[in-house]
Amino acid sequence: MASNHSADHESRVAVLVDCDNTTPEILEYALRVVAQFGRVVLRRGYGNHATLANKWQEALVRLAFTPCLQFQYAAGKNTSDIALALDAVEALFDKRADTFCLVTSDSDFAYLCRKLRERGATVHIVGEAKSPDALRNASDQFFEWTKPEPAEVETPAPKTSAKKTEIKPETPRPLPKLRPKFVVDAVTMLANDTSEGKVSISMLGSYLKRADPSFTPKKYGHSSLLNMLKTYELLKLQQGAGEHWFVHLASGLQDV
Repeated sequence: MASNHSADHESRVAVLVDCDNTTPEILEYALRVVAQFGRVVLRRGYGNHATLANKWQEALVRLAFTPCLQFQYAAGKNTSDIALALDAVEALFDKRADTFCLVTSDSDFAYLCRKLRERGATVHIVGEAKSPDALRNASDQFFEWTKPEPAEVETPAPKTSAKKTEIKPETPRPLPKLRPKFVVDAVTMLANDTSEGKVSISMLGSYLKRADPSFTPKKYGHSSLLNMLKTYELLKLQQGAGEHWFVHLASGLQDV
């Protein structure tokens, strides 16, 4: 009975994107944010023909979002906003979702946020710096997205040995050991919600899988997540009882 308790009460998350009022670059960040709150059951992007057919098409297809095309019946009327709001309320009443992530910077959605929360739903907003206070304060939690700097890319892990091995021409070259920055971001996000400032390796692995179902340490040249984390200078590992490992920021929690 206890084993089914957490599964039965896992939050069902709906990610609804106002494509007319934000950029496709924000989408991957939004999915990483909501992965900590539960299982994403709805992924929808709303916009007019010009928006969905151009800059948003690739992002929505690649990240498995359902495009919700809304035609403008009259100039100046934003039918996408109305469609997003109606779908959110319907998903709540149908009990398909109990947690909502609205990806927008439009204050027009502040009222929708308040109504969803009045009905017991949890509402998160992922928006840009231009998002007004009326929208920020209407949510349970606001996550501000900023355009990443070009330098924030995967960096090779430092070499642990100067020993060189000759590789035969027919032998495939091993993958370089990379340290993607999103792992540090994930540890920072998850550890901030704990009293001790650390997160278990198993919880981190589950989060990374939910954020990106194709995630595997082997993709970045590592045999396991534990070995991958050992290459990060910004992270420190702790071994708890048994075989349980924890990770935290090197500048945060201090070993006792």
